[in-house]
Amino acid sequence: MTRSELIERLIGRTRSKLTSHEKKRGDELFLQAFEVKDCDLCVRAILEHMVSSLAEGKRIEIRGFGSFAVTVRPARVGRNPKTGDSVLVPEKRVPHFKCGKDLKLRLNRHS
Repeated sequence: MTRSELIERLIGRTRSKLTSHEKKRGDELFLQAFEVKDCDLCVRAILEHMVSSLAEGKRIEIRGFGSFAVTVRPARVGRNPKTGDSVLVPEKRVPHFKCGKDLKLRLNRHS
């Protein structure tokens, strides 16, 4: 799923639940559906905050979904596959995702 598909689904979900959130004032009907720009702004803000938190080395936990953390891979000596020469691979920080229990159960329920 891409970011734009996520935004479209969010818009579709708010519009499908529109009837339960309708308010009546006089003769006018006020609908509470999210606009495309509002959904885009929300999704972008959440993703940007997640990226900046991970860049700071913080852990992100979303209950029922999973957790994101940063792991450090130590420096090591690797090999160039083309020449076979030894190459020093520097230390790097990589994102790590651990699936939550609810998500894991849901994924394996239909197997």
